[in-house]
Amino acid sequence: MVVKFVVAMFLVFSAVVNADIFEKGKSNIGVSIGAANSLNQTYTIFGINASYFIVDNLAVGLRYRGWFGATPTQNEVAVDANYYIPLNQKFRPYVGAFVRQTFVNSDIIDDYASYGARGGLALTMSKNSFISVGYAIEYYDNCQVGDCSTSYPEFVLGLAF
Repeated sequence: MVVKFVVAMFLVFSAVVNADIFEKGKSNIGVSIGAANSLNQTYTIFGINASYFIVDNLAVGLRYRGWFGATPTQNEVAVDANYYIPLNQKFRPYVGAFVRQTFVNSDIIDDYASYGARGGLALTMSKNSFISVGYAIEYYDNCQVGDCSTSYPEFVLGLAF
């Protein structure tokens, strides 16, 4: 009786996650929200991203993040690539890289470019959704003064289709 229950639960679980959302030809969209301190002010950050799997487990995409709630506001546009390591159907560690252009709404601060890397773990929630939790490090081009890099946690809810 217990064996039948375990087999039945395994089949139900397999049916939920049998579609690989990280395979070639799949697309996904995601949203993110967070907070950060910059220029001695606290910002709320909202982001949206879209990506496409050019081969199994390798996605390329575009990202937008807006920094709101303080002055000056900032808008970021990034191109990135993420590789999801196929160790397990449900859990996928990932690594990635990105380049970003930041537009600052200020007469004092110039727009700037940056690049970085990220890593973390994606958790498949269903055949069409995932959550990822990770960490990124970012380096600023043409850094003249102050800290020329930053690091931060990332949390993304993704929908695949």
